[in-house]
Amino acid sequence: MEYKWMIREKADESAVQSLSREINVNPTLANMLVNRGVHNFQIAKEFFRPDLDKLHDPFLMKDMDRAVERLKLAINRKEKILVYGDYDVDGTTSVALMYGFLNRFYSRLEFYIPDRYKEGYGISERGVRYAAENGFTLIVSLDCGIKAIQKVALGKELGVDFIICDHHTPGDELPDAVAILDPKRKDCPYPYKELSGCGVGFKLIQAFSIANDLEMSDVMSYLDLLAISIAADIVPITGENRILAYYGLERLNNNPRPGIRALMIKSNIEKEMGIGDIVFKIGPRINASGRLEHAKASVELLLSRSLDDAMQRAELVDTVNAARKNFDENITKEAISMIEEMETVREMKSTVLFKEDWHKGVIGIVASRCIEKYYRPTIILTESNSKATGSARSVYDFDIYEAISECSDLLEQFGGHKYAAGLTLSVDNVIAFQARFEEVVSRRITDIHLKPVLEIDDEILLDQINYKFYNILKQMTPFGPGNPEPIFSVSQVYAEDVRILKDKHLRFNVVQDGQETKPVCIAFGMADKKVYPDEIIYKMLNRKMRFDLAFEIRENTFRNNSSLQLYVKDIKFD
Repeated sequence: MEYKWMIREKADESAVQSLSREINVNPTLANMLVNRGVHNFQIAKEFFRPDLDKLHDPFLMKDMDRAVERLKLAINRKEKILVYGDYDVDGTTSVALMYGFLNRFYSRLEFYIPDRYKEGYGISERGVRYAAENGFTLIVSLDCGIKAIQKVALGKELGVDFIICDHHTPGDELPDAVAILDPKRKDCPYPYKELSGCGVGFKLIQAFSIANDLEMSDVMSYLDLLAISIAADIVPITGENRILAYYGLERLNNNPRPGIRALMIKSNIEKEMGIGDIVFKIGPRINASGRLEHAKASVELLLSRSLDDAMQRAELVDTVNAARKNFDENITKEAISMIEEMETVREMKSTVLFKEDWHKGVIGIVASRCIEKYYRPTIILTESNSKATGSARSVYDFDIYEAISECSDLLEQFGGHKYAAGLTLSVDNVIAFQARFEEVVSRRITDIHLKPVLEIDDEILLDQINYKFYNILKQMTPFGPGNPEPIFSVSQVYAEDVRILKDKHLRFNVVQDGQETKPVCIAFGMADKKVYPDEIIYKMLNRKMRFDLAFEIRENTFRNNSSLQLYVKDIKFD
């Protein structure tokens, strides 16, 4: 895939020079920090030294006092409490957090995850009726519920109260719940708006502990689950999320709960775990149960009390994940064939595909795979419970949620974010939806959306790459949305000692005129990548052709020897 390089604009020169002096870093690093909102010594201190004492007061969140009061009342009255959550990683970690916390001192509770195939996303009528029929009088919903107006009304009719903990954008009307905790409520004064669903649940247990003089160390023991939700749900790692992710990763790497430790073993994670390891290794395994079978298995794994028990549960989850990969691969091939076979579809600005027998659990992954090949907003639909249900994924800076909203009269249900959404509609409306969505996307989309963008922090010289430079970069972790891993570029360089690794990767030293440093570069999957129809990168590098290089700086340790390497993001020849 060809990238459009976008080098960030230089920050205000006086701000860069001032920060450079204040915290004693070079102008390149100061420029990068100012562009990330780090303008002075105090902000830099908070950025480089995250502090749990800087977490916001949970009672600043609208309805938090009511939520704590109702939860305490339920416990005092010995009511049965149902902890209800979605089946994705954010939902299952939320349920494990809330259930695990309450179960330390209260036993009259259960957890409930809706069946993806029988009940669909969010609060279901079946779930509400299950609560009423089994004597539950309070549901604490996590990562869902903000649009469940009818289901909450049904609960009230059946004698079941709701505390809703959600982080999705509310509609014009809010459910009639006892308390609605959602920082995205228009009337919510909470200072940080980008918490994950698990993050909102965390604020509730934090508030409950403050109100009832419980040990805050018990609350903080759930930061490992919270870090997983932040990474997997792709929320910004800024502000409060940065603090929570930082200490959550610290806990994951030093004292993870047995279920997570088992997943780390299954994922062959032996080094220090980062956000990327969660996104690509831990998250998919937790997600797999909810995609193919039932997410209850993932919650039980996260709640395991011993490593032996956790390893047995992780084995089952790993088996399901392997099956998920197989479904994902086969359906992706089918979807790409459908696009290739129809010229009109190939020429569109969007992709909307429907096949009634595609596996509902992997259609979101398939949408992402299609974007890797055809870079445009994509929705993959399948049939479930006699309805067309789908997952949407977007491209750089295009708000797919807003685009779907313009088609809402054709839909029965939808929800999500700027870059990912879910929707349900009548099968009879699929063709009309395809046409309407294409019309909306064609009207809204611009050229900048239609080519993947590689955002480059700065152009540098090779001699700037040393351990002093790298050690400051390392302190900027955790990386993620809002604080991406720094990408740099160098111009007019050439390669020496070019080798192919494992038949598909490239390894070479990069050389720049006038610079002594010749770092090793690793270009994954680029051994046979074509630049022109009849030219591959490997041959062009061997001919010492000049190129521009975009890369991340990583540390490589082999046989106790460490060195800095460049992980190639893209190569552009003159």
